[in-house]
Amino acid sequence: MTAQTVLDADAGVFDRQAALGTTHEQVIFCQDERSGLRAIIGIHHTGLGPALGGTRFYPYRSEQAALADVLRLSEGMTYKAAAVGLPLGGGKCVIIGDPLVRKTPELLHAYGRFVDSLAGRYITAADLGTTAEDMDEVGTATRHVVGRTEQAGGSGDTGWSTAYGVFQAMRAAAAVQWGTTGLAGRTVGVEGAGKVGYHLIGLLTAAGAQVVVTDPADGALQRIRAAYDSVRVSSAVIEDPIDVYAPCALGSTLTPASANALRASVVCGAANNQLQDRTVAATLADRGVVWVPDYIANAGGLIQANGERLGKSPQDVRADIEAISTSVTDVIVQAGQTGVTTAAVADAMARQRLARAAR
Repeated sequence: MTAQTVLDADAGVFDRQAALGTTHEQVIFCQDERSGLRAIIGIHHTGLGPALGGTRFYPYRSEQAALADVLRLSEGMTYKAAAVGLPLGGGKCVIIGDPLVRKTPELLHAYGRFVDSLAGRYITAADLGTTAEDMDEVGTATRHVVGRTEQAGGSGDTGWSTAYGVFQAMRAAAAVQWGTTGLAGRTVGVEGAGKVGYHLIGLLTAAGAQVVVTDPADGALQRIRAAYDSVRVSSAVIEDPIDVYAPCALGSTLTPASANALRASVVCGAANNQLQDRTVAATLADRGVVWVPDYIANAGGLIQANGERLGKSPQDVRADIEAISTSVTDVIVQAGQTGVTTAAVADAMARQRLARAAR
């Protein structure tokens, strides 16, 4: 995994890969004039299996920003699959535009045709800005899609599975940090109350945790207030006196400054690319803060998608998600024994599996 890098606006795909330290197998630019589709698919690695990753629909400020995001996210999917032992490679798609304005069935159908043209090298699913219902539309043009609604033969939205994986990872980190798997009485700050954050808050409140939440969308906060009257709203949970910080929105919230100001003892959330750069992992470790590598904590959705692809039962998928806690414990314990960061341990574990596959 690599640091976030600022690149020259004129940098091309190969320049961006070099600057980010990535070596993608394929990057596909997709454009359909009739529907207005502008998308980029990144296939990072297929040594363990077909590249699987969600479709992010977001109003990027520029094509360069979208490209940088898809390169980072698709590489992260490679590490995520490898770290939790799935027979999958890493891929991702970003669609450029506001999903509330530009998303139409015609656009999703056009996107599905591009996915289908890759003949199974890339399997798509839902992500930020897309839903299981959207995957139903994509699925009218390709069979290489997972996370469709149950009515369409899929396993449904992966939001709950992602949240459940984060919850299991958080319990494991709590066990190492405080000697108990219980989160009862602990204060957890959840940053982002979207489809993953919402389910995570439900799991935490059921476990007896005190939850503080922040989200820029009033609608998301109103939904939380209506469902969980014990949840407190904050303008910035990362600055609050909390035990656990759970970033569940966009990445790079852990900067050198925020890592030094953080009052939590555990960081475990669903957001991708939480660290602005790898020096932040060392800062957290030096302060005694346990950081659960994001691509392990948030692997529940990928595990569900892979289970759908392989025809696994919901019970087996749930058991696979619960096994995330074992991976988290192994990473934290090994980091403590070797004196390196949890980020370094998790990266090494993933690279070892990728190297075995290459051999």
